Order: sequence, then C-alpha cells, then structure tokens
Amino acid sequence: MKELLRSTDPTIFAFANALLRGEDIDCFEIDVNMSVLEGGLGILPRRLMVRGDDYDRAAQVMRDNGIAVSS
Repeated sequence: MKELLRSTDPTIFAFANALLRGEDIDCFEIDVNMSVLEGGLGILPRRLMVRGDDYDRAAQVMRDNGIAVSS
C-alpha cells in the first residue's frame, strides 16, 4: 500500500474515493477514527492508501481533478 493523499478535509476524501472507484482503483482510508483521540477537532490528518501497482494511475486521476497527491 502507498499513501496517495493526506488531509484533514473530509470532503476531499469523499471526492477522491468516488473518483478512484469510478476508475476501478481500490483505495482504503486509514486514521479515520483518530477523532476519538483528538476530541473531534479535525486536526489530525487522515490518509488514503492505494496498492503500489495502482499508485501512478491513481495519482494521475487525482492530479487531473485538481487534488494534490502526497509525495
């Protein structure tokens, strides 16, 4: 798994998930439940992971839609 996206904005994750699923690219969000530790403030970023084989194609989909990918 490779990190594709890291953000505190939940709307970006919803958009990114929809884009990737539309391209048949499996993705997985991690750190989703960190809000329990932070008290719901939204200061800890969540991460979106994809398989290593899908990373380049997924990164291109993100860039084509104006979403910056993690480097």
